[in-house]
Amino acid sequence: MKIIRYLDLQGVASYGAEQADGSVRRIEGDVLGVHRVTNETAKVLKRLAPIVPAQILGVGLNYRHHAAESGMKAPELPVLFVKGINTLQHPGDPILIPTHLPSDEVDYECELAVVIGRACKNVDRAHALDYVLGYTCANDVSARDWQIKRGGGQWCRGKFFDTFCPLGPCLVTTDEIKNPNDLKIATRINGVTLQDWTTSDMIFDVPRIIEFLSGSTTLVPGTVILTGTPHGVGMAAKPVPRWLKPGDVVTIEIERIGQLTNPVALEGAS
Repeated sequence: MKIIRYLDLQGVASYGAEQADGSVRRIEGDVLGVHRVTNETAKVLKRLAPIVPAQILGVGLNYRHHAAESGMKAPELPVLFVKGINTLQHPGDPILIPTHLPSDEVDYECELAVVIGRACKNVDRAHALDYVLGYTCANDVSARDWQIKRGGGQWCRGKFFDTFCPLGPCLVTTDEIKNPNDLKIATRINGVTLQDWTTSDMIFDVPRIIEFLSGSTTLVPGTVILTGTPHGVGMAAKPVPRWLKPGDVVTIEIERIGQLTNPVALEGAS
């Protein structure tokens, strides 16, 4: 099932099940709990991020070719960072380049996002996917100057700005994606493909990530896990880095999920 979150004609946020013909049927209940798909056709005014995250956990340096382009050794354990829920952005809404704490090095990262559907702790990899509600596209937007040069050795500052975690366009449940590590994943900016690879290149696959993150730690329902990005990020572009700039349009595409598109603008621009 493809679950979307949307504003209806009255401006109320609701969930719906997207049908093959593009229509949407309203979902009644809690998508993280008991719910059902009704026969009522939803009136979608605007598509929203498909989940309101309880928390956002990121795994860095998790693709072999990305580690190589970064000139870094593949990690022995998953590298964890966090993004605030303030970073959430909806499909079609702008990624804002910070101007108050200014950044000249804002980068894109296409990522498969995993949404935890029920609480889990100390889960073994063999059963890890049993706790997943579904998958969506994410853009782990990163201000590299704040991440690397001005972050005090921590990545969070560079990944924590408002709008730095677009999600969408839908949440695809696990019955439609049996193997999350066998999906094509790409980034296009202004129609030009800059990242184009597969999730099979992950150093730590999705079950291993969940196993590690749930160790002595409860992953609550609604936890969003960003699973890393393939090679082709702007920071590694040659001969000069390719940073996001106002007017760019960024599209993240993942096989069987769809396309997540966001324009880029300056913070505070009218």
